[in-house]
Amino acid sequence: MKIYTKTGDKGTTALFGGTRVPKHHLRIESYGTVDELNSWMGLIRDQEIHNHYKDIIATIQDKLFTVGAVLATDPDKMVLKNGKERLNIEKISNADIELLEIEMDKMNEALPQMTHFILPGGHTTVSYCHIARTVCRRAERLASHLNENEPFEANVLSFINRLSDYLFVLARKLSKDLDANEIKWIPEKKD
Repeated sequence: MKIYTKTGDKGTTALFGGTRVPKHHLRIESYGTVDELNSWMGLIRDQEIHNHYKDIIATIQDKLFTVGAVLATDPDKMVLKNGKERLNIEKISNADIELLEIEMDKMNEALPQMTHFILPGGHTTVSYCHIARTVCRRAERLASHLNENEPFEANVLSFINRLSDYLFVLARKLSKDLDANEIKWIPEKKD
């Protein structure tokens, strides 16, 4: 199978279901940003971090493919002629969202209470988490906009929202694990 098809040479691409849309379509921007996020997650997983985090991140990456598949499916072609769903995969469940919450709660137990905003950085691995968090927020903004126009499963937005929170807590936990300095943002007062 060839990787290149030449079908996108004129600036269009096909959604799952065959509908062709411009490559700058909001749906493409949404799942493309989820794909970008998944790549950043892979970079975090490639760091020298505890295997538990690597396992959770691999699970998240799997779920991000599901999110991308939901976003890539033409809503007018979600159901086949035989009445079955076109996307015949496990969807994002409440349990997927709860896993992120459970993981955040566990990490938070080992962290000092936040009293200020934190400047991203302190260690390369921590910075990767912050970059992934901001890409996740962008994916959420795009998907939220898409959902206003072409609604999809509510758990997808909840998962993306919770994932950005997870990435923030993971950045803080990795700062602690890696003995990195967490720099508080303390704005200068006006005279």
